[in-house]
Amino acid sequence: MSEFEFIFALFGLLLGLSIAEVLGGVARAIETRLQPGSMVRIGWLTPLLGAFVMLDLLSFWQAAWTGRDIVAVSGKSLMAITGFASAYYLAARLVFPRDMSTGLDAHFLRVRRVVIGIMFVLLLCQLGWYASVPRMAVHLARPLPLALTAILMALMIAAMTVRGERWCRLVMLALVGRYVIVYLL
Repeated sequence: MSEFEFIFALFGLLLGLSIAEVLGGVARAIETRLQPGSMVRIGWLTPLLGAFVMLDLLSFWQAAWTGRDIVAVSGKSLMAITGFASAYYLAARLVFPRDMSTGLDAHFLRVRRVVIGIMFVLLLCQLGWYASVPRMAVHLARPLPLALTAILMALMIAAMTVRGERWCRLVMLALVGRYVIVYLL
C-alpha cells in the first residue's frame, strides 16, 4: 500500500460519507413530499445547494488525485486531511434539514452562508496548499484555472450575499453550471 492509498482510505471514507449525507437529504425530501397530504414544497434552492456541494466534493476528490505523489503519511497530514474532509461532511450535513416541515427554500436561506462559507474557506485552504507546493503551484498559474477559480470564488461570494429567491436561484444555477462546464471541458 502506498502512502497515498493509506491516506486516501481515510479521506475517501469521510468524503464518501459527505456524498451519502447529500443523497440522504434528497431521499428524505422526496419521501416527505410523497407522503399523502404533504404540503412540503421541495423548490429549487436546497436541491441546487446539494448539487453544488456534490460537484464541489467530486472536484476536490479529483484534485486529491493530482496531489497523490506529494502527500506523505504523517500526523500533520492525517490531521489536516481529517479536518478538511470533516468540514466537507459538516457542510454536506447542513444542506438538507432533518425536519422538512419548515420548507426547503426557507432552510436554504438559513444555512447558505454557513454551507457555502465552509466551502469557501476550504477552497482558500486548498489554494494555499497548492501555492505552497512548487509542483502544484504551476497548475494555478495557468490562465484557464485562474479564470475558473476566480469565477467560482465570485459566484460563491454572490451566493452568500444576494437577496431574494430569484437571485439566489440564478447564482446557484450558475455555480452548478460552472462545475458542469468544467467537467465537460
